[in-house]
Amino acid sequence: MSQKPLNFLCITTYFKGEPFIESCKADGNNVYLLTKKDLENEAWPWEAIDDVFYIDEWNHKDVVKGIAYKFRTIKFDHFVALDDFDVEKVALLREHFRVPGMGRTTAHYFRDKLAMRMKAKSEGVNVPEFTGLFYNDEINDFAESVAAPWLLKPRMEASATGIKKLNSKEELWQVVHALGDERDNYLIEKFAPGDVFHVDGLNVDGKVVFARVSKYLATPFDVAHGGGIFRSATSKIGSEVEKGLQKMNVDVMKAFGMQSGASHTEFIQSKATGELFFLETSSRVGGANLAEMVEFASGVNLWGEWAKIENAKIRKKTYELPTIHNKYAGIVVSLSRFEHPDTSSFTDAEIVWKMDKEWHIGIIVVSDSSERVLELLDTYTERIASEFHASIPAPDKSL
Repeated sequence: MSQKPLNFLCITTYFKGEPFIESCKADGNNVYLLTKKDLENEAWPWEAIDDVFYIDEWNHKDVVKGIAYKFRTIKFDHFVALDDFDVEKVALLREHFRVPGMGRTTAHYFRDKLAMRMKAKSEGVNVPEFTGLFYNDEINDFAESVAAPWLLKPRMEASATGIKKLNSKEELWQVVHALGDERDNYLIEKFAPGDVFHVDGLNVDGKVVFARVSKYLATPFDVAHGGGIFRSATSKIGSEVEKGLQKMNVDVMKAFGMQSGASHTEFIQSKATGELFFLETSSRVGGANLAEMVEFASGVNLWGEWAKIENAKIRKKTYELPTIHNKYAGIVVSLSRFEHPDTSSFTDAEIVWKMDKEWHIGIIVVSDSSERVLELLDTYTERIASEFHASIPAPDKSL
């Protein structure tokens, strides 16, 4: 007897999540897409989409009324936010329509950097020293007790967007005054130089069932603000750092109440002390083609497995993780000064993926050897820097 299709409403204001949509459809479900009108010509997997609903800009009241109208004839079983910026929006929709899934309180821990730090600290997870920008005396106390430099961070942006490095109390107050009435939407924290790691995982019924630790060889902040070349590589499996980050990731997911779905969490290891600190997390698949890198290393397609987890949860079935491989992968990505860069001269056998995107160049390599991956990334970074690389200044969203 065939199972009844579920109705998934996938919501995103950015073009992403195609493998999630395809996996949902492959499991025999109906998939509906709610996205922005200016994304209608993107390469969505149309064969896997039963219907699409467009909005010009997100107006919550209008979106609620639009979904309510469609709900008269389509019983939506699940709402899914495919992008970090849509997590809280979709949490509000779940609560309004009483659809199961992450609500506003839990969603806030995966979006608001200040809420993340306060919750992590209260649960005993190591975080850099920080303060919100609410109370003048607390800001002064922080500036006088925590040595500069510091990072000013917007609470609700993703990745390195809007982050500014501050080097003195005077500079800090200049920025705070310039923010005006927007200051409550920011925080400052201790800037501790170190290696930044990301843990990309899957969670089922409150447990981490898969997690792969990787290290940024050029951090998102450095790339965004220094015009660098983005690189990441799988960390040495079984190393002390890798095991420490696996444990911290479990602690963070438990502290924040993650039940089921994908997560992308970032940590830093202090160069001065070797201590590990939690930086931020999100209830989504990591961007910048990190999902592809993780898949080539582990055999786990994060987008596709996330969809299978959601499908199994609604149907009250047991989710089964695919066979995991323990290979090493690395990625290098850069803006290109050529619209369609010719990468035919990159011919090493370890190459498994090349980026097909205008004005970009990107390569993923896979090997049984971590050292070989790092060697290739070093070589490719030098070549890309001299033959292809282009950069543009990061927009300053803090002022």
